[in-house]
Amino acid sequence: MPDRETMPSAPAPEVSERAAALPQDALRIASGYAFAGPALQLGALLWDGQCLPDAQVRVPLAVLNRHGLVAGATGTGKTKTLQLIAEQLSAQGVPVFLADIKGDLSGIAAPGRPEARVEGRAADVHQHWAATGFPAEYLALGGIGRGVPVRATVTGFGPVLLAKVLRLNRTQEQSLALIFHYADSKGLELIDLKDLRAVVTFLTSDEGRPELRTIGGLSAATAGVILRSLTAFEAQGASGFFGEPEFDTAELLRTGEDGRGVVSVLELSAVQDRPRLFSTFLMWLLADLFHDLPELGDSDKPRLVFFLDEAHLLFDDASEAFLESITQTVRLIRSKGVGVFFVTQSPKDVPADVLAQLGNRVQHALRAFTPDDQKALSATVRTFPKSPYDLEEVLTNLGTGEAVVTVLSERGAPTPVAATRLRAPESLMGPLGQEVLERAVAQSPLYERYAQAVDRESAYERLERGRGAKGPDEMRDAAPERRGRAREQPSMAEQVVDSGVFKSLARSVGTQIGREITRSLFGTARRSRRRRR
Repeated sequence: MPDRETMPSAPAPEVSERAAALPQDALRIASGYAFAGPALQLGALLWDGQCLPDAQVRVPLAVLNRHGLVAGATGTGKTKTLQLIAEQLSAQGVPVFLADIKGDLSGIAAPGRPEARVEGRAADVHQHWAATGFPAEYLALGGIGRGVPVRATVTGFGPVLLAKVLRLNRTQEQSLALIFHYADSKGLELIDLKDLRAVVTFLTSDEGRPELRTIGGLSAATAGVILRSLTAFEAQGASGFFGEPEFDTAELLRTGEDGRGVVSVLELSAVQDRPRLFSTFLMWLLADLFHDLPELGDSDKPRLVFFLDEAHLLFDDASEAFLESITQTVRLIRSKGVGVFFVTQSPKDVPADVLAQLGNRVQHALRAFTPDDQKALSATVRTFPKSPYDLEEVLTNLGTGEAVVTVLSERGAPTPVAATRLRAPESLMGPLGQEVLERAVAQSPLYERYAQAVDRESAYERLERGRGAKGPDEMRDAAPERRGRAREQPSMAEQVVDSGVFKSLARSVGTQIGREITRSLFGTARRSRRRRR
């Protein structure tokens, strides 16, 4: 599609050729967006209440791994901005991940409708609008909703993220990490929630209490609190989100046969009543990418751009360790070619250390109905570079589909603040029909791989089999098919504690025992657990 405006282009000639028609301040702003390399077209400059289509506002493709923020009050057009940026990234061959909270981004795969308001917007900003659909993959968290199921193993998810979901305090979070360490070192695989519950139940039982003393700093009372939190979490229907097959985040990096990037749309509308769970799962996807991707170095385009909607949910009641992990992930993942856009209502929803790393900003309108709103508005204005605009006035008067923009130039310096009338998306601005969406999911190459949940032997089954066993001989007789492997590795028993249960388990688990999993950011697992395609 070499003739499309989203493909690489030369600097916008309008800035120089029609300079006489622009006010001097507007000309200086427009000149800051005349980039030499490939760029995404955001819209046209607004100045003194007028749209100036000869002054185009753009963002260089190469800086989109420097992260960004899309903010604004409800109903101001944030979702359409995501769709607009995602379309152009896809056209440039960049895969995109979109968290679809409201369920209205599925239409990105279908051509848009040439309605009067779309044509009017296109004329306003000199956009050559053409109805276009983009390659899309539909995902659903835990298989709840219409999409290929996305699951994580408890081992892969890790203790820090799980502590966030369980609402544990810092002491309990540290204790949960000790339990993970214990299970890892004993080869007790934590695939689903019942595995973790089985391990905690064992450690709080009369038989397992001696093992509890081997885990420094973990009290029986704290283990009991964690067990009760897990039980309540399962009762809320959370079990379906954890298990196998675990989703391979490399699936998010695909391009279509035509070279366009695949837009992965994770439907969250069916689980929006569990915001803490889905927001934390989004962070797991990002952390998993961070662990797996090699360094990319300087590149003319990002490897993936990840849009994290309802970002404030990540930071609400977050522990210090959790916030530090987010900050570190955002700081380091850009060198792996991944750009992260936080989508929320106000910049104050994002901690200062994270906000400081977001080089590209699209700020939709804010409301100032209350003193708190006015305070938030003033705080938002202070996060922008100095500008000839009265930003407090501009931000409260922007219409739907308009925003204040500042991005990083190709040199890495902030561009001038530009009030912008944004372009119209070219794909369908709304959800696909249910039948069309279900057909797309069923025809996905990922469906066969992830649709059916698998419940293989893991910590729960091993502990259940070992419960009440009198000794290693009884366990060997109960599992003769494992006896040969146990004899091949007699040293395994030495790595297991002296309890009768684990003496029995040592002979039945074979090669799994004693292989402690390496954990990094967020406590997520860092072992080879994926089949690269």
